[in-house]
Amino acid sequence: MKLIERYIFRRATIMFLATLLPLMGIVWTTQALTNVNLVTDSGQSIIAFLKLATLILPSVVPIILPFALVIGVTQTLSAMNTDSELTVLSAAGSSRMSIIRPVMFLAAGLSVLSFAIDNFVEPYSRVAVRKMIATAHADLLASVVQENAFRKLADGLYVQVGARRSGGVLQGIFVADARDPNFELVYYAREGAVDEERSALVMKDGEVHRKLPDGDVSIIKFDSYAFDLTDLTRMAGEANIRAKDRDLFYLLDPDPDDEAYKRAPRAFAAELHRRFTEWTFPLLFGLIALVVSSDARSHREARVHPMVSALGAALVIRWMTFYAANSAEDSVWFVPLMYLIPLVTGALAIQQLASNRRLDIPMTWQEKLTDLMVRLRLVRPAGADGEQPS
Repeated sequence: MKLIERYIFRRATIMFLATLLPLMGIVWTTQALTNVNLVTDSGQSIIAFLKLATLILPSVVPIILPFALVIGVTQTLSAMNTDSELTVLSAAGSSRMSIIRPVMFLAAGLSVLSFAIDNFVEPYSRVAVRKMIATAHADLLASVVQENAFRKLADGLYVQVGARRSGGVLQGIFVADARDPNFELVYYAREGAVDEERSALVMKDGEVHRKLPDGDVSIIKFDSYAFDLTDLTRMAGEANIRAKDRDLFYLLDPDPDDEAYKRAPRAFAAELHRRFTEWTFPLLFGLIALVVSSDARSHREARVHPMVSALGAALVIRWMTFYAANSAEDSVWFVPLMYLIPLVTGALAIQQLASNRRLDIPMTWQEKLTDLMVRLRLVRPAGADGEQPS
């Protein structure tokens, strides 16, 4: 690269990183906080939370990379235009390629990085996250024995233990089971213990209240009762691996015996096509940023700020591809749309750059009509024959 190209590349890279890191921190924080209750409820340590939060990062990076690039490029070129650097380059006879080339080098590198993360790093981290969550859910007995804590073990199932004594003895046990819509069960027991071998909560000296939908309540006292948690621990301990959790090679040749593939084969196909299209977003968004901000402009010229225009276009394109990818799980007709959106947008951007045309604010209908009448020689242009424009 030439000296000016290295200069633009360096400034765009610095601005890109300055945008990426805060965005990544914000998105990572919001994603990590959604798993705080999971870690605390299952009695996991702070180390487990930090590990879980770190594994979330690869799923965040490919999403924000293109938007950080748009902001970095538009801000860099806008600052150069404000400092008259773009005007000087144009006056010195420098071609527009000296501006386009370093930006596209940066966008191409980010596209390769996005492809690697999306197809290899992110699937590994997703599987690791799901296994950690499954392990945390499977550790239900640990959450049961915590004192004075009202715990939700499953939808409609809650357990509370009043106190824990030496020898593993639990006192003041309360269990509410409303999983069956036909009746509700409420257990009270003076004491009990956890049987880890049978994955059961053994309660002694208590009673169970059975409430029917019509409001009738029957009460049964018991000396000993074992509340089975086997199904809960077994189901919770199994990580549910989906299409998004698979790497590229698995998506190219999925296992026909995979239960997830049997349930939703189109989801695997849609995910494969998403992997083939989503990595191009840095290149596509880089082109959009160049279209709106790579030409020298006068400070007095009225126009929307390039960052606003570029981000608006990027958000619309990202929403359209996201909608097409989700709809492709239900209908194969949306698969071509996943490729057409970036291809058509990229072709239009390349045509705009190749023709060296500028984006201007659209004229009003009155201006368009006046311009048409001037071209048809029906009226004289404003300012002709010494007339002042109105």
